[in-house]
Amino acid sequence: MDVYDEDSQARRGPDGSTGARRPPDPEHHEGPVREAPGDPDGSPPAESPPPAPRTGVAALSPRYQVGAAVALAVVAVAACVHLGMVFLSLAPANTLTKQHGKAIEEWVYPEFEQNWKLFAPNPLQQNIAVQVRAEVRMKDGSLRTTGWNDLSAQDGAAIDGSLVPSHTEQNELRRAWDFFVATHGTDNRPVGMRGALSEQYVRRIVVMRLYRGDAISREGVIQRVQVRSSTTNVQPPKWSREKLSDKPVYRLLPWWTVAADEAAGGVR
Repeated sequence: MDVYDEDSQARRGPDGSTGARRPPDPEHHEGPVREAPGDPDGSPPAESPPPAPRTGVAALSPRYQVGAAVALAVVAVAACVHLGMVFLSLAPANTLTKQHGKAIEEWVYPEFEQNWKLFAPNPLQQNIAVQVRAEVRMKDGSLRTTGWNDLSAQDGAAIDGSLVPSHTEQNELRRAWDFFVATHGTDNRPVGMRGALSEQYVRRIVVMRLYRGDAISREGVIQRVQVRSSTTNVQPPKWSREKLSDKPVYRLLPWWTVAADEAAGGVR
């Protein structure tokens, strides 16, 4: 029978055979297949890593970045000016040093003065110690004079055995005394314009040290100070025939009156 029943589930195939209509396969899709986004193996897409956090100046807000840039520029200018001043203080006389010599000296001396005696043909062969004593006004109104305080020995004890010795303990007092000697004659009178400055520099250092390390000075107010140096020759080696005296030679300075602001503790 060639009649095809439209209401039945049968249909005639291409070869004329008939068969039941199969229900659609849920996994079978007609048309192009679209792959879900992700890896080829079907795993979900990996999240992109977060951006690296900003560090340093880049992490600051624009306002603070401008402030940091200005601060760096100021530091750079100050460093250049300082190096230029030190260079001019060491350079031979020239137009700049003749025209701006006073400004250069005020900038460099005494804190930044350079000394090249280490490389001299005859290096220093003496140990020089700076010592000080003071006249102190006590709380009851009496005056007391301290004994001699060896400030150089105190610095040496602080440096001895220290892995990171203080630059102040190594050089402050020594350079101050060198500055004083270079600007004074053998009669302890100032020579040149920097003599008064060197006296003030030494006086302020010794007053500060007395208030810090002398028991009598801490209990009262320093009125006057007197400084002296003790110079001792470095003894030659045993194999040398050279003979040098081992007795100290003293250079005694006159009493200096301490300024009111220093006496009141301005340099404590």
